[in-house]
Amino acid sequence: MSKPGKTVTVSIMDKEYRVACEPGEEDALLASALHLDERMRSIRQTGKIIGTERIAVMVALNMAHELLSNSNSSESDASLEKRMRNLQDQVEVALHQFNQLEL
Repeated sequence: MSKPGKTVTVSIMDKEYRVACEPGEEDALLASALHLDERMRSIRQTGKIIGTERIAVMVALNMAHELLSNSNSSESDASLEKRMRNLQDQVEVALHQFNQLEL
């Protein structure tokens, strides 16, 4: 049986919204709301787009474009895999050095 969802209040462009989320996902939801708020305020500051709804649509389009660009890029996947391998190597070196200190 799944745990009941939790309601979290987020603030986006000075307006509060109550959003249901899974237990343990509250921090991710708050971080997402903060990111959205920052992106919307940035577009509003340009003065080129007026109205919260239009600003939200522009941010959604920009974010969708970024997501699709990243998911379609094999170069992005290769770069991420390389970074992950480098991080794994660094962790292994650090663990080895730590184990040597214990001896």
